[in-house]
Amino acid sequence: MKQNFLFIGLFIAGFLSFSFINSNKPVTGVEYQVVTSVESIIPNGLGRSRLISSNVKRDYDEFTSERSSDKDDDKRNKSKRGDIRVKDFEETKLLNFFNIGGIRFQNIVANDAVITSKINAMSDEGWELAFVTSSTESDAGKGDGQGIFVTRYLFKRNKQ
Repeated sequence: MKQNFLFIGLFIAGFLSFSFINSNKPVTGVEYQVVTSVESIIPNGLGRSRLISSNVKRDYDEFTSERSSDKDDDKRNKSKRGDIRVKDFEETKLLNFFNIGGIRFQNIVANDAVITSKINAMSDEGWELAFVTSSTESDAGKGDGQGIFVTRYLFKRNKQ
């Protein structure tokens, strides 16, 4: 049950973040970019870990409908998943937190170095790290050998 709430929360937060950040509509003289790290906490090193960011913009308005209690005015969102999906993105390989011997601190430090490199590169491009949020979905009980650690880095800069 907890796991379902976590995934629903992550999905909503991610969708709202992605929609807001990648909107083509000018809100202010600032633009935003989200970089997400997904680090596996699956035992025995079986998971995949990545640092990802979109190379394209999306207008959330294209995938939004307004709902109301008035049945005549209630229109269902008919957006197609394929239209929302982003296939043009940057993907950097990270190491898993665990290997066959258990937790691997060298892998965590290596990931920190790669993520720091990405943050420094974006800083050189004029981006400022504005906010960081993270979440974990981990072992939900006996037999659940799955888990991920997700961190979203929100960057901002003046529009160019």
